Amino acid sequence: MIKPVELLIFDCDGVLVDTERIAVRVQVALGAELGWPLTEQQVIDRFIGRSHADIGEQVAARLGRETAAIWSERFERLHREAVEAELTPVEGLPEALDALTLPMCVASSGSHDKMRHTLGRTGLYARFAGRVFSAAEVSRGKPAPDLFLHAARQMGVDPAACAVVEDSRPGVQAARAAGMRAFGYAGGMTPAERLEGDGTVVFHDMRKLPGLVAEL
Repeated sequence: MIKPVELLIFDCDGVLVDTERIAVRVQVALGAELGWPLTEQQVIDRFIGRSHADIGEQVAARLGRETAAIWSERFERLHREAVEAELTPVEGLPEALDALTLPMCVASSGSHDKMRHTLGRTGLYARFAGRVFSAAEVSRGKPAPDLFLHAARQMGVDPAACAVVEDSRPGVQAARAAGMRAFGYAGGMTPAERLEGDGTVVFHDMRKLPGLVAEL
């Protein structure tokens, strides 16, 4: 018997805040500057949904650890500057949150500092304060299930009674590996076909999320 949903777990970047467009743009520019030319789609496939540590390992394997350190420092600075200048919530997200009645939390590959900044900048942090979890708290990032299982444990909810809202392929894979249902938001950078799979509802308009949750 399928359990009713008791907890909705949100990814942060690309689901709550529209940071992924910024991140992809910055990563493409850094790759061109530091010796690893990447297209927008290659950045999406390699980096989106991955932890900071995982991205660093990929850059180090390609360009060496010294260049990876430079890449990381520049990304943090450029990303923060762009967030300050242009970040907004994902379109339709505030309305969706207002309509949802289930308990909610955040589980993101980003650091707590990054989430405090991005969620704070968009006025969303207060909605999730005390219920924000980072990949820095677990040994393996997405697509491993560790982060989502950690969030469910901390919230006191059976993983089978959780649903995850994600916008990346590693994210929906992590949700499935955790035994959770998934909503794949395809209104951002990742194409819908990259999000499809068992137990996953793919959608394009965040305003439709409350109705989709109610149908589970």
